[in-house]
Amino acid sequence: MNQMLQDTSQAQDTDLQTAGEFSDPPREIGPFHFTRPPRVAFVQSCWHRDIVAEARTAFLTEIEQLGIAPAHVDLFEVPGAFEIPLHAQLLAKTRRYNAIVAAGLVVDGGIYRHDFVAGAVIDALMDVQLRTEVPIFSAVLTPQQFHEHAAHFEFFRKHFAIKGVEVAAACAQTLYSLENLRGQVAAGIM
Repeated sequence: MNQMLQDTSQAQDTDLQTAGEFSDPPREIGPFHFTRPPRVAFVQSCWHRDIVAEARTAFLTEIEQLGIAPAHVDLFEVPGAFEIPLHAQLLAKTRRYNAIVAAGLVVDGGIYRHDFVAGAVIDALMDVQLRTEVPIFSAVLTPQQFHEHAAHFEFFRKHFAIKGVEVAAACAQTLYSLENLRGQVAAGIM
C-alpha cells in the first residue's frame, strides 16, 4: 500500500511539472567568438508588457553569456504583436542589424482570432526574413486559454523567461553559423 501511495505521489509531481512547473533548460552551448560583434534588435509588444518583459530580461542575460554584449542589442516596443512585422521590416532594411528578435503575447480575443493574429505575425516575420536575409526569431506566444488571474500571470512569466533563453540560443547559434557560412562563401570554399 505504501508503495502505491508513493507511486501516485510521484506521478502527481510529474503531472505538476508538465502542467506548469518549469526548470531551466540545459545549457549546451558556450560563448561564441564572432569575427565582428553582431547587432541585434529586440522588438517587444506592450500588450501584457510585464509578462513579455520576462523574455527580454532572460534574452539579455543569456545573449551576453553566448558572446553578444547587451550594448549590441537595441530594444524597441510596439503596441501589440500585430505591429511587430512592419517594425521588423523597417529595422531589417536599415542593414544595421544582423538579427531581429520579436516577443509578444497574443491572447484569446474570440474564436480563432488569436490563431489568426499569431499566424499573421509569424507568416509576416518569415516573409521579412526571406526578403531581407536578416534572420528573425520569434518569441511571440499564443496560449489557448489565458485568463487574467495570478496563476496564469505567474505561469506565463516563467514560460516567457524560458522562451527568452531559448530565443537567445537560437539567435547566437544562427548568427555564428551564418558568419561561418558567409566566410566560406567569400573564400570560395562553397
